[in-house]
Amino acid sequence: MSLLGIDLGATKIAFAIFGEDGSILSNETVLLEHSSGNKVGKLITDRITYLLSSSERLGSKISSIGISVPGINHDKTGTVWAPNIPGWNDYPLLKEVKSVSGDIPVTIDSDRACYILGELWQGNARGCRNAIFLSVGTGIGAGILINGEILRGSNDIAGAIGWMALNIPYDKKYKSCGCFEYNASGEGLAKVTREFLREQRHYAGELKNKPAGEITSYDIFSAYENNDPLAIKVINQSIIFWGMAIANIVSLFNPDKIIIGGGLFGPAKRFMPAIRKEAARWAQPISSKQVDIENSALSGDAGVFGAAYLALQKLNNLSQDKKNNV
Repeated sequence: MSLLGIDLGATKIAFAIFGEDGSILSNETVLLEHSSGNKVGKLITDRITYLLSSSERLGSKISSIGISVPGINHDKTGTVWAPNIPGWNDYPLLKEVKSVSGDIPVTIDSDRACYILGELWQGNARGCRNAIFLSVGTGIGAGILINGEILRGSNDIAGAIGWMALNIPYDKKYKSCGCFEYNASGEGLAKVTREFLREQRHYAGELKNKPAGEITSYDIFSAYENNDPLAIKVINQSIIFWGMAIANIVSLFNPDKIIIGGGLFGPAKRFMPAIRKEAARWAQPISSKQVDIENSALSGDAGVFGAAYLALQKLNNLSQDKKNNV
């Protein structure tokens, strides 16, 4: 028996087949190449069809499928909202996948929920009942585990931490992604840098050598390494935002652990001591001393591990239901 985990991102899809013990039997990544709408759905279903067939031939039949989506999964309708994929405002992903999966159970959840589930299963949240995964990449989200259960909210939107208000006054630029995400995500670092470039007309550092619209977080981290004053200013401001957000999480939830991952933490791992120090300034003091703040153990694979764990949980629940009905 094996599990199929699928992690859908903004630019690529990770597919991995797992054993029940969390071992990866095979994995692959497929680029979306700016696909949208039904094309993305067909890409997923075509690959599932292939993997179901090939795994059976190899004697490792897939028994359950879990899917992580970058947005909101509406459990009651089986539809998903994924803002980075054009045409996925209310996309019938569950129906499409079930059309090729047959009797194999399929479970879908948000990427932020899958991140913390992956860490719970095979990462730094093992043994925790209260832990939070703060994902900082192109956007920002949080997977929240409370008393051993994922916190979802009344409409499956809990964890949209990018909208956390960390600055005043309100600015209309926050409308599309939220204050925290605007200032401290991968895209946010680039936005803030462009704003500073417009304000600092006498700046002559290396970030001035690239068209403002093409500046990425990679460029900013590279400039930081070269002691560029603008890059240092942007990163130091981000450290404050990351620290404030973590402090609010600590004070609200009193978790055992906060795990930080996503594409930016990567290069931002080096700032963890400064982020911890900043968080301690703002957080509830007793809770602040009780929490561990760590990097992800699974790095960019947390989502696909979490998707596979969804699949495993589904099998376990079905097995328990069967026992209860005997």
